[in-house]
Amino acid sequence: MSYKKADSKEAGQGLQPEQGSLQEQAARQLEKIGREILGICRDELYFSMRFMDVALSSFVYQMDARVSPFGTDGYTIYFHPQQLGGLYRENRILANRGYLHIVLHCVFRHMVKRGPDGRYWDLSCDIAAEHIIDGCDLRPVRFSRSLLRRETYRKLESSGHVLNAERVFRELTEWELTEKELSMLEEEFYVDDHRYWDDKDKKRPPDEQLEKKWKDIDEKMETDLETFSKEASEQSGDFLDELRVENRERHDYREFLRKFSVFREELKADEDTFDYGFYTYGLSLYGNMPLIEPQETREVRKIEEFAIVVDTSMSCSGELVRRFLEETYGVFSGNESFFRKVNIHIIQCDEKVHQDVKITSREDMESYMEHFRLYGEGGTDFRPAFEYVDSLIETGEYTNLKGLIYFTDGYGIYPNKMPSYKAAFVFLEENYRDVDVPPWAVRLVLGRDSLNESAKTGQFE
Repeated sequence: MSYKKADSKEAGQGLQPEQGSLQEQAARQLEKIGREILGICRDELYFSMRFMDVALSSFVYQMDARVSPFGTDGYTIYFHPQQLGGLYRENRILANRGYLHIVLHCVFRHMVKRGPDGRYWDLSCDIAAEHIIDGCDLRPVRFSRSLLRRETYRKLESSGHVLNAERVFRELTEWELTEKELSMLEEEFYVDDHRYWDDKDKKRPPDEQLEKKWKDIDEKMETDLETFSKEASEQSGDFLDELRVENRERHDYREFLRKFSVFREELKADEDTFDYGFYTYGLSLYGNMPLIEPQETREVRKIEEFAIVVDTSMSCSGELVRRFLEETYGVFSGNESFFRKVNIHIIQCDEKVHQDVKITSREDMESYMEHFRLYGEGGTDFRPAFEYVDSLIETGEYTNLKGLIYFTDGYGIYPNKMPSYKAAFVFLEENYRDVDVPPWAVRLVLGRDSLNESAKTGQFE
């Protein structure tokens, strides 16, 4: 399969403006034929992928002699009539795949993300889109794969992660490709022209509007695939998994920790309040001098008690655990999140509890991180940790436990019974797979990029 990328001069020679009405009529006829071809592609895809009805019909079609063979800015599909017609005559499945490829770019908002290396990012987006299409067991897009394509997928899939564009970009940049290897991959996966992604002339609406448009569409598709289109979900390969990753809600870590917080008075002047009695007394006594005295205590919502459990099974490496604890420590270091004295237990557990360290202050946390050591590396069973925390509550070690954070890869035995406190299972993005967390628990994914900026942003994904 090959979508030949034409030279810009060659692409422009197909439709040079000439004198006379015959040429104008020919141009209009070519544009009409091109729009009909795209309409046929849309309809063929719709009959096999009804859950994509809105996405497939979200474009207007416009002829553009510069494009090779087609491309989009998220609103319009631009096409070169001669190249599109040639592609359709060669094999209509190639035209169908190209249309779906363009739609997937929009569904995952590739044009508004734009990686730091434009060349690698463009290739990563193309590979991610083609990987989904090649994984679809559907007649309108079924096509044999080349050896290079199969080998590329094999290497990328060896990590076991969902191959969205960000993941593919990360993998490609680590392969240290030669110029020849990079060019071969670009030629193999080239389908559409990305020239409209930059929008240097600012002719289209703002990126925020484009992103909102397609986010609404892909959220609808995800819901449809999970409910009414089960059979289509099975035939669409990794499409649903990528939608879930794309639509994963982003959370602020400090806001998330507020779920475990309590109201309590803290000994600190509250400059936002003052006693009106002193205020009016000063006016009556001195005439024009109110007395303002802020309250000596204020009521605040902060973290007081919670538990951190780290999965020390063989599937969770010590480096991943350390990075998670460093992220948590970055939030812990902020005075605005915690009381000066806290009751936090850091528990290491695989199929049994190996260690419990009590943290009462920032100094304790610093000491723990300095002497951190991992215990365990057995199987994964979440029940012992919950049973242990329940025992701490029964013995009075916890008096007002608000929640438990469990860092894990997610593969283990979950408790059948909902605990009396909030529970969240936290996954690291690079080790994350979509697993069935119990309905009573919160599922959060800690982004890899956020780890590098944890002290600055504290962002959870």
